[in-house]
Amino acid sequence: MHLDDRRVPTARITRNVLSTGEAGGGAFRAALVDHLKRSRPMRTPSGPRGRAVPAAGLGALTAVITAAALLAGAPAAGAGVSTGRNAVDGHCARLDRVTVPGAEHQVKACLDDLTTAGTAASGHTDPSDWAGLHPAGAVNPKDVPGIQVDGYFPDTSTSNTTHGWNHDSQFVLRLPDRWNGGLVVAGTPGNREQYANDFTISDWALAKGYAYAVTDKGNVGVGFHRDGRRPGDAVAEWNQRVTQVAVAAKATIARRYGRPPERTYAAGISNGGYLVRWQLENRAWLYDGGVDWEGTLWRVKGDNLLTFLPPALRAYPKGDTQAMYDAGFARGSEFLWPFHHQYYWDLTQRLYREELDPAFDGDTEAGTPFCASGTPACDADYDYDARRPYRAVERIGLTGRIGKPLITIHGTLDTLLPISRSGDVYADMVGDRRPFRYYRVTDGTHVDGLYATYPDRLRPLLPCFRSAFEALEGWVERRQSPPPSATLPHPAGGDLVNDCQLGR
Repeated sequence: MHLDDRRVPTARITRNVLSTGEAGGGAFRAALVDHLKRSRPMRTPSGPRGRAVPAAGLGALTAVITAAALLAGAPAAGAGVSTGRNAVDGHCARLDRVTVPGAEHQVKACLDDLTTAGTAASGHTDPSDWAGLHPAGAVNPKDVPGIQVDGYFPDTSTSNTTHGWNHDSQFVLRLPDRWNGGLVVAGTPGNREQYANDFTISDWALAKGYAYAVTDKGNVGVGFHRDGRRPGDAVAEWNQRVTQVAVAAKATIARRYGRPPERTYAAGISNGGYLVRWQLENRAWLYDGGVDWEGTLWRVKGDNLLTFLPPALRAYPKGDTQAMYDAGFARGSEFLWPFHHQYYWDLTQRLYREELDPAFDGDTEAGTPFCASGTPACDADYDYDARRPYRAVERIGLTGRIGKPLITIHGTLDTLLPISRSGDVYADMVGDRRPFRYYRVTDGTHVDGLYATYPDRLRPLLPCFRSAFEALEGWVERRQSPPPSATLPHPAGGDLVNDCQLGR
């Protein structure tokens, strides 16, 4: 279902966020309706592209939603509850009050361990969803008791089959017993489902005391581009779904802990990193900052994956190394090219071209796999600037105009999103006048799972992400400036899987 929230007023965003299955009864709805009636559009620097947004903004709106949530005591009808043990002595306290506003369906569970060490055994995660995203040997925390809510928001698409629900816009919300007052919000990398960040982000955030909220982005899998009516609809929905889960999570947290979160951070990998950027550019008032791990770059004119993947698909089969370098792929990354050609470049090009320019190949869906250059309607010959799918890309494009502190990390050997055509470009877009740090990780690549195969050539990004997150905490909460943006050298020794210094 298409919900392009950058082009509609806040009142309509909120009706999308809290549309059906809403918890809280009359008090909740009355407070929300009253706020919408009193909101008047005005011009504000926070508004994307100078568009009008309500004067109160989503920040004030979230406060209204949170206050109304505190007034409502009973869980919504149809909300399921599963308890691993009785909630006593603070464990899973206020479980009966935990209801996610706007959710069409939700199931609550009181768990002894919200991390993957516990949820993999209890069935509250899917290890296949986060496979390959972290390096072998990574040490993760465990033993974080609390509440988990699985559910979905209203949606018409059905690509997510998790739990047998056959329903998109699935979410997970985790509420630790020992809460530090913060919230981490995420969308998923690639086209994976809602558990994809469980090992890399959720475990670590929960152990620090954060509540954690994540969305499947509203469509999943290789057929994600079928969602929506217009080119770009499926990706545009991703952004709305992150906004949706952030607002709903804040209200749910207020009901569980008796107060809203004091700080909210966005975090994500790859497509999830793109979502962090978009949120901080367009919905900055919902967050205090974010960490972007190798985010995908979408911009109308200039570099994006539809400009550098077709040259790679033409050059690699011919062994044209210079053409690969010219396309942006780093010298020294050659050993990674066979894997990425087989598993990433072709599929990624075809799926995202189908999403943004479906007319290129007529009635064919997502092109012809591994077609040779010269074949009619072959994605290897796709010419972005000749095709000009600018309207679709404009709806999802980034500007660099972030409104809250952002830290980006990107590997110099990223062979799906080459750093020279992605991270470096976005850093230039943000510029020097906004709160931004950019750490180029020497020998890092797109997926840390490859580190086990090439331990002498690669460096994992996971520990650098965690160091970046802690730097963001210091920046936001203690006004401690992070180290200057830099290219981080590959250490000669030490525990590369678990340690990373951003600088001094």
